[in-house]
Amino acid sequence: METCQCGRAHRSSVKRVIAESGAINALPEQIRLLGGKKVFILADENTYSAAGEKVTDVLKKSGVSYSLRVLSGRLAPDEKTVGSAFMLFDSDCDVIVGVGSGVINDTCKLLGVKTGKPYIIIATAPSMDGYASATSSMDVDGVKTSLQTKCPDVIIGDTDVLKNAPVRSLQAGLGDMLAKYVAICEWRIANLVTGEYYCENVASLVRSALKKCADNADGLLKRDETAVKAVFDGLTLSGMAMEYAGVSRPASGAEHSMSHVFDMRALEFGTGGDLHGIQCAVCTLYVVRAYEQLSAMPFDEKRAIKHAENFDLDGWREKLTAFIGKGAKAMIELDKKERKYDRAKHAERLKNIIGNKDEILKIVKEELPDSAYILSLLKKIGAPVCCEDIGIEKAVLPTVFAAAKDIRDKYILPRLCWDLGVIDDIRF
Repeated sequence: METCQCGRAHRSSVKRVIAESGAINALPEQIRLLGGKKVFILADENTYSAAGEKVTDVLKKSGVSYSLRVLSGRLAPDEKTVGSAFMLFDSDCDVIVGVGSGVINDTCKLLGVKTGKPYIIIATAPSMDGYASATSSMDVDGVKTSLQTKCPDVIIGDTDVLKNAPVRSLQAGLGDMLAKYVAICEWRIANLVTGEYYCENVASLVRSALKKCADNADGLLKRDETAVKAVFDGLTLSGMAMEYAGVSRPASGAEHSMSHVFDMRALEFGTGGDLHGIQCAVCTLYVVRAYEQLSAMPFDEKRAIKHAENFDLDGWREKLTAFIGKGAKAMIELDKKERKYDRAKHAERLKNIIGNKDEILKIVKEELPDSAYILSLLKKIGAPVCCEDIGIEKAVLPTVFAAAKDIRDKYILPRLCWDLGVIDDIRF
């Protein structure tokens, strides 16, 4: 592939994406192209009903040998699920076929990278952007962690299956796409403030897919094939965009980090939550509102310096541990390596922020629709619009927002607000 203007050659490990009515019928040929003789099929009880039966029927008619394992119960993306998949794996199989979405896909990507086998995903819901990504989002020792894995070799999205996904999954898919507004905005801001790599061509691909999703949102709950396919295509492209860029920037920002905090608290304390895309949708609305507040605030250098000087790092780490639980340990260790609170590093970032204030505000205006538009889209598809709708108390939001800056080594809105000394002034 030719080198992009950003200086990198963008490649995806995904060989083929088949998204159309009846796409499951293409499975035997895709297995043949991968050199497969016998396939290992992994599904759960729900995804087997949704598409697994059709998969096995197609393989039987085509004479393709397979070994089927259907995991029972409510699956979590954790050591138990991955361990079960590895123990059940049939070593005689030379191609892995996952039938499902988030947990099944992430588990099969781990299985694929560890066994060295080609992997095909049969998508059962347009609910998240991980189908084409080279990472698996897993709960490891109570910490939401992105593990480097592999992209599927083939992604099959049969719209006859996708359009019949649960309403909550359809809402989650559009919700995960709406997060891309924030993701692209923050990618550009990080490029200004920290000098992080940015590619306009990759960003443009995501913007285009996002627009198509938003333009067709009216048809989503009607299970209109065009609307459902737009969301699935957008989610798939977002996953590929992450591999193009080599980072998660094109697809996730502060909203995803806030969602990860929800997940970690749910693991530790049994607090509320919902599907990943639903949480991201709600958090996108909060983050866009926070950007609106920030845009109306002065960028006061003296205040920012005083805030950094008075910041009690030990006190914050104690608060973070009480709020997150055992998962906070990894976050604290990450910061010890990253040293984001170091005074000299803060001074360097602050200089770039103050010097680029007008450009930062311009980026926010260019990339983010107003919060009323996000709210209208969520209401249009009947999705939750606030944390109470997903069983989370509003009172925790300021701490969730503050904790989000420590989830990843990624420059996002809570870090910008901390750098400016206004993180405690954001209202939810």
